[in-house]
Amino acid sequence: MSIHIGARPGDIAETVLMPGDPYRAKWAAETFLDNPVCVNQVRGMLGFTGTWRGNRVTIHGSGMGMPSLSIYANELIRDYGARTLIRIGSAGAMQHHVKIRDIVIAMTASTISTPSRGIFRELNFAPVADFGLLEKAVQAARARGATFHAGGIYSSDVFYDERPDLTETMTRHGVLCVEMETAELYTVAARHGARALAVLTISDHLLTHEALPSEDRERSFGDMVEIALEAAFS
Repeated sequence: MSIHIGARPGDIAETVLMPGDPYRAKWAAETFLDNPVCVNQVRGMLGFTGTWRGNRVTIHGSGMGMPSLSIYANELIRDYGARTLIRIGSAGAMQHHVKIRDIVIAMTASTISTPSRGIFRELNFAPVADFGLLEKAVQAARARGATFHAGGIYSSDVFYDERPDLTETMTRHGVLCVEMETAELYTVAARHGARALAVLTISDHLLTHEALPSEDRERSFGDMVEIALEAAFS
């Protein structure tokens, strides 16, 4: 056991998919894994381990925001031996050509601040995806015929942002979408020599103000989960 994860030694697979919402972890495990078993429920942060096409995999919630993600990513790697961590989650589009329900595969993640900022001090560290995972995710998305975009995203450290000037600047510079976890995931993985990737589904749009109704979100997230699994094990 670690401070925030109650799993026993051996309960966590080397490959972990990390949605923010613990109930999305439950849905994904019950939908895509064979014989999923709940291995963690400390503080309601659910984690499940099962198999996908014979490969052992854990799906574990990360919570909302980079501080929460940082806790779980660090403990999964350090205390349970996770070596591949893939974020699966929702994002808000920041380009007109990126549409609701599209998939975004994050090559890089810009941010104003992360929990790791204190380590780097004056250095502007550039968090990036593992290329092998990125390449396989692109191949999987193409094979499925999914509409996807690969490029830079923005990891915000606030949800209720009041910086329209910053949004406009990022849109001008081609940032595809905004979410709240990936920059810290890529940084923690780099620090520990692990592999990381984020595969995201566009659930709302900052420019057009479209949004998926909450009841449609899970049904729209299936491609994202399967692309992540294909990337991990193909």
